[in-house]
Amino acid sequence: MKIDVYLPLLLSLLLAALSPLVGRRVAPALAARVLTVSAVFTAAATVWSLVLLAITLVGQVPPVAADAREDGHRLPDPVPEAIAVAAILALAGVALRVYRAVRTERVTRRTLRALCAGQPPDTELVVAASPVPRAFAIPGGGGAPDRILVTSAMLSALEPAERRVLLAHERAHLTHRHALLSTAVALATAADPLLAPVRSTVTFLVERWADERAADAVGDRGTTARALARAALSAGRRAPVCALTFTDRAVTRRIAALQAGPPPHLWPLAATTLALGALPALGAADATGDLLRLLGHAPV
Repeated sequence: MKIDVYLPLLLSLLLAALSPLVGRRVAPALAARVLTVSAVFTAAATVWSLVLLAITLVGQVPPVAADAREDGHRLPDPVPEAIAVAAILALAGVALRVYRAVRTERVTRRTLRALCAGQPPDTELVVAASPVPRAFAIPGGGGAPDRILVTSAMLSALEPAERRVLLAHERAHLTHRHALLSTAVALATAADPLLAPVRSTVTFLVERWADERAADAVGDRGTTARALARAALSAGRRAPVCALTFTDRAVTRRIAALQAGPPPHLWPLAATTLALGALPALGAADATGDLLRLLGHAPV
């Protein structure tokens, strides 16, 4: 247990270091899915490892220790007590960060849906009168349909062909449920802050994924790149981090990718990343077995 229980933390660092390479080398759709799944597994294993470390304090509880002495057993000490206490504090931090992430997601969705309130159920595109160029893909839920919210300033900034790119980009976010990936990796990062680089990469990849789908829909990568550049220049300031927007960060990299052509899938690198995401779960499972044997006073 002394090694296995720390394995998820070490592999979190490795996944974080590998994620930019996967984001650059693997097709966006595949890379976004692989990194999100790996992050979720790694975060879950990390939290469970913290739980295991916290459980080792059970042996220090007076009634448990007294019962063990009466039975003639010597309770094992899998990890130092200070580490177990630190794990409990870390779990409290995890709970707080996850709560805040969930609350932020709910507030953002509620605010965006409120802007579309009163529209007919079959209305996909909602145009809001605003001097700020913005475009949002708003996933449906609770009976509400998927919506695309675009400000009048954004529409005015784009040529007709570029508006088609904009709408195709936002539809791609909705069709491929990018909000689920973004939410999953956000919660994984809240649980395991070491995965912050993975979240940044996935955020970039879902935008790249939508760019590629938009380029396919309009049949012109050059027009797609120009629409992206014009929208970014019109926006003038960074978009909210919790919304799927057309004017997003790392625009120059996205434009360069569109000009370079579709990236390869590189399945071996994707498979390696998935395997890396599975390893923390295996380590946590092995550590669980070790702890159960130790607490049960069974010979190892």
